[in-house]
Amino acid sequence: MSTTESASHYNSLEQMPVRELLENINREDKTVPLAIEKAIPQLEALVNATVTKLSAGGRLFYIGAGTSGRLGIVDASECPPTYGVPHGMVIGIIAGGDTAIRKAVEFAEDDAEQAWKDLQEHNITAKDIVVGIAASGRTPYVIGGLEASRAKGIATGCIVCNPNSAVAAAADFPVEVVTGPEFVTGSTRMKAGTAQKLALNMLTTATMVRLGRVKGNKMVDMQLSNHKLVDRGIRMVMDELQLPQPEAAALLKKYGNVRAAIDAYTTDDPSKN
Repeated sequence: MSTTESASHYNSLEQMPVRELLENINREDKTVPLAIEKAIPQLEALVNATVTKLSAGGRLFYIGAGTSGRLGIVDASECPPTYGVPHGMVIGIIAGGDTAIRKAVEFAEDDAEQAWKDLQEHNITAKDIVVGIAASGRTPYVIGGLEASRAKGIATGCIVCNPNSAVAAAADFPVEVVTGPEFVTGSTRMKAGTAQKLALNMLTTATMVRLGRVKGNKMVDMQLSNHKLVDRGIRMVMDELQLPQPEAAALLKKYGNVRAAIDAYTTDDPSKN
C-alpha cells in the first residue's frame, strides 16, 4: 500500500472537538515543508530542464487527474497574469476535460491513452516538457501520458507523494515529496495536495525568475488587469525610479507595463538608471 493511502495517525475523528481537529490537521500540515525540503535537489533538476525548454521556445504541460489536475490548471492559469507570459506557454490538462475542473468525471483517470490524445490536441513536440502530477504515483492517465511523451523524445517530469512509483519511473525528472498518511485516511487533497501546490509554486516561480520575468524581487511583467494591480504597478515604478506617485502613475499609464515604464524612463536619461 502507498504511504498516502496508509491509515491515519489519528482515530475516532468524529469524537474530536473542533479545536482538537484543527490542531491535529495543523500538526500534520507542518510536516509538508520538511518533505518538500528533501525533494529540493529533484526540483532543481526539473526547474533546470524546464528553463532550458522554455528558453528555446518550448512549453510546459501539466497532466493530472482530480485534485492534482486542478492544481496544475491553477498554476498554469496564474503564470500569464503574474509574469506576462503568453497563455500557451504553461498549459494544464486534466483527465476528463474542463468539466472535471468543477465536477469529478468518473473513471477518467483510468484511461491510460487519453492523456497523449489530449496532448496531441496542442501539437506537442520535442521542444516541450510534460510534468505529470499524481499524489499516488499510480494514476493510469498520467503514466500513459508520460510514457507516450517519452517515447516521442519529449522531456518528462513529475510531482508525486509516494516513493518508487510508476509515475516517477516514467519521468526523466521525478520529484518525490513523500508526505505520508493523511489526517483523514486517503484524503490526498490534504497534505499531498498542499505539497503539490508548494512544488508547483517553486517550479514556475524559479523558472520565471530564470527566464528574466522578475526584476529585483518585483513582477515587472504582470498584467495590469484590475485596480489593485495598477496600484501595485505604480508603487513598483515609484520604488524602482524614486519618483513621486503622480509621475509614476503617468509613466505606467503611458507605457501600460511596469517593465516598459522603467525601461523607457531610464533609456530617455541613462543617468537615471
